[in-house]
Amino acid sequence: MIRQHLAKLIWGVVFISLMSVASADILLIEKVRERMLLDLPVNGLTMDQVESRYGEPQSRSGPVGDPPITRWTYSDYSVYFEHRLVIESVLHHEAVVREADRQSN
Repeated sequence: MIRQHLAKLIWGVVFISLMSVASADILLIEKVRERMLLDLPVNGLTMDQVESRYGEPQSRSGPVGDPPITRWTYSDYSVYFEHRLVIESVLHHEAVVREADRQSN
């Protein structure tokens, strides 16, 4: 009888633990979706257009490789350029997690 209660207790703890991990993942996914709606530099903008619209980046890296890829780093995202045109804007993982932590507190 005690074994049966102990087994139920253990399975209950495991289930609750898994549910909290799943809800954290869902929260993070929701935050990523919200951040995707932000006004990030879109593909095809020039370096001059990005700088005039989004300001001076915190740092600039590159160019590296062929074709030359340059990265500009802002506080919450990085912008990647091929030659002088945007090819991708990527949110930093830390920014999404920081925002999720701020809203949960």
